[in-house]
Amino acid sequence: MADEKPAASTRKRRGSGRATIHDVARLAQVGSITVSRYLKQPAQVSTELGARIAAAVAQLHYVPNLVAGGLASTHSRIVGMVIPNISGPIFANTIQSFSDTLSAHGYQLLLASSYFSQEQEESAVRAFLGWSPAALVVTGPFHSKATEKMLAEAQIPVVETWDYRPRRKAIQVGFSNVEVGLQQARYLLDKGYRRIAFVQNSVAGDLSALDRRDGYAQAMAQAGLKPWTFIPTEQAPFDAGRQAFEALALRKKPLEAIIFANDNLAAGALLAGQRAGIAMPDQCALMGFGDYAISPLLLPSLTTIRPPAREIGEIAALRILEALGAVPLDGKHANARLNRLTCEVIARESA
Repeated sequence: MADEKPAASTRKRRGSGRATIHDVARLAQVGSITVSRYLKQPAQVSTELGARIAAAVAQLHYVPNLVAGGLASTHSRIVGMVIPNISGPIFANTIQSFSDTLSAHGYQLLLASSYFSQEQEESAVRAFLGWSPAALVVTGPFHSKATEKMLAEAQIPVVETWDYRPRRKAIQVGFSNVEVGLQQARYLLDKGYRRIAFVQNSVAGDLSALDRRDGYAQAMAQAGLKPWTFIPTEQAPFDAGRQAFEALALRKKPLEAIIFANDNLAAGALLAGQRAGIAMPDQCALMGFGDYAISPLLLPSLTTIRPPAREIGEIAALRILEALGAVPLDGKHANARLNRLTCEVIARESA
């Protein structure tokens, strides 16, 4: 067919076999600049032109050469993000909202997991910087000396999420974990509980959970009460929660309430309490952190803390796009570097 000849003649890039942006422009009958604008910021192109370009991209199997684009502009259109646990439900909304906000402006997310290891985080940061990313996002303020040096010398926007340390140089998008620990303990104290324990994460590198433990201990001290901290030896979260519950709620003088470093630990404890015939919260109240999808479905449903996970991802992406000049500055934020958020107590049946 006659209308197929232009596509056939431009389908292959000379030498590499890959279609070029010029091939896409010819097939879509637009300028190369319009194609480039569509690939970087789709919202800047009309719906009609966008549909033609998208069809041409699909027909030619066009793949943008991000390396070449990065060489031309010093940095690529990739943003690296290192989180503690890709499979963890607590970070899912942050990752999704961050990726959605970036991709709407032509940037793509490159993701790595440290699994709460400073050494693995250091390796990921080094690898990302080798790709000359447009920006870099890390979780929390706890880094190795080498990572701190790399972040300081990166000369790109760097965002620290899921914590809030205004004295640090990086853009801050998060909340105070110490204040969350205070919030958890005060909620239970206001409910009349006095013998309250805190259960740490079975993953040793979860330093943010230790900040929440410290906030809990401060609240207990302010109330003139003794804090109890339990460190599970079981590694699987449900097993660690069961172990903690058996140690704290089935003792001769059981504790009245238990705060857990995350909802998975609390869920393991709740199931252990059911097996032991413990009435919750009458005999022992339980409280988690994270507001996982399973938390409202448990019986009794789990009282927990809901972090602003989606908001963290969206704001982190916006701060990066502002720093890169991809979107105008948000007038609502007097200091775009500091973005302090809050967590919400989700009161359910377990406490």
